[in-house]
Amino acid sequence: MGQALSVTYVRVVDVERVTPRTARVGFTADELPGLLEDRPDQQLKLCLPRAGQTVPRLPERAADDPYGMRWYEAYLAIPEAERPWMRSFTVRSYDRERNVMAVDFVLHGDGGPAACWGAAARPGDVLGMVGPSSLYARPLPAARRMLLAGDETALPAVATVLEVLPAGTSAIVYAEVADAAEERELPPAAGGAEVRWVHRDRGGSLVAAVRGAGADLDGVDAAWVAGEASVVRDLRRHLVGERQLPKAAVEFSGYWRRALTQDDAPTEEDLAWAAERAADAS
Repeated sequence: MGQALSVTYVRVVDVERVTPRTARVGFTADELPGLLEDRPDQQLKLCLPRAGQTVPRLPERAADDPYGMRWYEAYLAIPEAERPWMRSFTVRSYDRERNVMAVDFVLHGDGGPAACWGAAARPGDVLGMVGPSSLYARPLPAARRMLLAGDETALPAVATVLEVLPAGTSAIVYAEVADAAEERELPPAAGGAEVRWVHRDRGGSLVAAVRGAGADLDGVDAAWVAGEASVVRDLRRHLVGERQLPKAAVEFSGYWRRALTQDDAPTEEDLAWAAERAADAS
C-alpha cells in the first residue's frame, strides 16, 4: 500500500488553533483510507492554490506512470504564476472512523504561502495532496532509551513516534519552540517520556540544549532528529561524533532550510549532505 505515487484533492472539514502559532487542519477525501497507514512520521506534500485560484491546478496522473516522473515534469511545466506551491508536511493523526486526517500548519508569520494559507483555512477549502508513500517509510532504531529532538515543525512526527514506542523503550524529548505559549501536550509513551522545552525568546536553541544536556542523556542509545536542515546536521554529527552513537542508531530528516524554501534549488551544502547520507546508507 502506498508504493506508487498518489495525487488527490483533500477538503478541509475542521480547523483548530492548538497554539497561538499552530493551526491543526482536518482534511477528508474518499481516497484517504487506501493511502494512510498505521505508522509514525507519514510525510506528504500539500499543493496550495495560487492567488485567484480556489482549487490548485494539478496535472492528471497517468496509470502507466506509477512513480510520477512524468507527472512531476507536467507539474513543473505549469506556468509559475499558476503552478501551486508545494510544501512538505507530516500527518499528525488519522481518524479512520471519521475519515479525517489532521495536519499541523506552523504559522511562522513570515508571509510564506503555507503559513498564510493555514492562518486563513476554513471548512470547504481544497488542497492537492501528493503521497504519502511507504516507499519513504523508515523503521525506528531499536533502543532502550531514545532521544527525540526537533523544532515545532517536527512536533507532529514526534507525537506519532511517542505513540508507537514499545513499552521497553523510554524517551526523552528536546523540543525547540518560539516561547512558552507554543508548548503543547504530547502523547505519553508506553515506556515513559520526559520533555524538555527550549524557548527561542529566552535565547535557547536546540543544538545548544542537546549539546549541554550532559547526564540528562545518559543511557540514550538511539535518536530521532528532525527540523531545520543545518540544525539536524549539527545534532546528528554531535550524537555520532561526541556521544558515540552508531550512525545506524540516529534517524534524521531536514524538514526545511533557513532562508530558503522548497522552491529553491539545493545548495552545495545540501548536495554534500545528501552525498554523506547516501554514503552512510550504503
